[in-house]
Amino acid sequence: MDDTSRQTSTAHGPDHDHGTPPAAPYESPPDLPPSPVSLAEPPPASLRTTLRRAAFGVVAGAVLVTGAVVAVPDDDQDAAQPLPGPVSRAMSATAAGSPVSLPDLTALIGDRQKWVGTHPSDARSWAVLGSAYVEWGRRASDAAYYTRAEQALKRSLNVQPGERGNEAAWVGLASLANARHDFVTAKKWGETVRARLPKQWAVYPELIDAYNGLGDYKSATKAVEKYAELRSGVPSLGLTAEMYRDRGWREDALATAQDAANRARTPAEKAACLSRLGELAWERGEPEEAVAQYGAALRTDPAHHASLAGRARALAALGRTDEAQRDYQAALKKSPRPAYLLELGELYESLGLDGDSADQYTKLRAALAAGKERGVDESLLLGRFEAAHGDAAAAVELLRAEWDRGHHSAAVADALGWALHRSGDPDAALEYAEQAVDSGGQNASYAYHLGMVQRALRDFGPARRRLEEALRTNPQFSPLDAPRAQEALDTLGLPPAGGPQDMQPAAPPAPEPAPARDPEPAPVAPEVPAGEAAQAPGEAPAAAAGPPGRQAKPGAPKAAATPVKPSAPKSPAGR
Repeated sequence: MDDTSRQTSTAHGPDHDHGTPPAAPYESPPDLPPSPVSLAEPPPASLRTTLRRAAFGVVAGAVLVTGAVVAVPDDDQDAAQPLPGPVSRAMSATAAGSPVSLPDLTALIGDRQKWVGTHPSDARSWAVLGSAYVEWGRRASDAAYYTRAEQALKRSLNVQPGERGNEAAWVGLASLANARHDFVTAKKWGETVRARLPKQWAVYPELIDAYNGLGDYKSATKAVEKYAELRSGVPSLGLTAEMYRDRGWREDALATAQDAANRARTPAEKAACLSRLGELAWERGEPEEAVAQYGAALRTDPAHHASLAGRARALAALGRTDEAQRDYQAALKKSPRPAYLLELGELYESLGLDGDSADQYTKLRAALAAGKERGVDESLLLGRFEAAHGDAAAAVELLRAEWDRGHHSAAVADALGWALHRSGDPDAALEYAEQAVDSGGQNASYAYHLGMVQRALRDFGPARRRLEEALRTNPQFSPLDAPRAQEALDTLGLPPAGGPQDMQPAAPPAPEPAPARDPEPAPVAPEVPAGEAAQAPGEAPAAAAGPPGRQAKPGAPKAAATPVKPSAPKSPAGR
């Protein structure tokens, strides 16, 4: 059942102490493992100052608050009050599954903080606040908000358990688990909600994230299809385009993403769609188009940090490295994401700025450690960094543990395969590198890694093809690895003329020498009877006498027998 029509009235709900059954103890979904909770100190009280440094998120992030808005029925509509403008806009956007503008989401958080301060038994508002904290944690790349989110969501469930109609808090916990990269837990929370409310569309984006993180692409595809069935529009088109992209269906991804951009209405929604078009252009090796799309997104929303980082990536590919550094630094001021730190560090390293790159890598390690303290699993990014720039053996250990947790995505397979290769074990790396390429769409980095593993195994033909594929897909896919791919390809040289040897027909066997023949004895001249002329040497013998009137013809030499070529069997159609 779709409760969006009531979401605005539910946002400013009453105190639920009256008429609400006593709260049952908080219980986890069936078979849910203990949560890796880190109840660290909450962030500083000056929330608005910190939030202003964040940027807009993407469509999936906006759904975090949506679940809290639409999943709980309104038990007391008579108490609903008019909402302030920004809060109303935020609730309307999240009810549609669309991104919320930064000022409006800030207003929503402030409004819910104030409300629960005087109405501590309003489970619904605690769920909205907890989900909003998750979204802010994502946008600001500040895991401290995840701790606040967990506290708010558990408070909501203590007031009203999920089994008694508070599925919204369970959706919020699925969002929190995804934000912490704990995809197993996210899947269990999401599937618990889906089992109870299969038509609750707000849970499907969380299931999609969880399935993709686990490498269960079949289930992810089904979840995308169900989400589009339940909630057509720009958000579902965006997720469908990403699903097509991840499967390597580039034309379908581009067409669907363009359709979403054409339909987008709000600035936040438009910026997210244009940024996706920029990402697709970058991945197919069109940096000029990527710069144009990211620029359009930034004109719509100058604070869209994902577009700043994406444009920096494309500018670096075009050789405009000063502008690329500027955009990376601007993105990091808005959202100090570890991935941005790694990319900027590698750009510095490619330019020979070793001191600057070392500084970025130090910041990266600190950011990953801070996230880990707050319960965020950063094993994938840390493993990628260690494999390329640090301790490859440590990377193998980290990524094997990630794999053993059930995180079998193409990204984890690629990172583990590369770490094994860098640690000196290309035989073990091959399986993971092949799986990444087979399931990860047309990803230039994955193709490069597989080609290098095959080269180390002296499997030169496939290695050459994979390296060519990487450079054909995106000639500047990495400021460090793209030149290395070209160098490796140059050392392999061109394939032998005429193609691989095993594709040539086998040479026919040499004919056996004829057996030596004994010399024939010299002929002895017969005695010639008297009255007959002797036969001169080389003269044909006289014809034998025949019947009267007939003369015997000289015998022609018999030709050597020619083997008859067997006729080709008729095809079934010709029989």
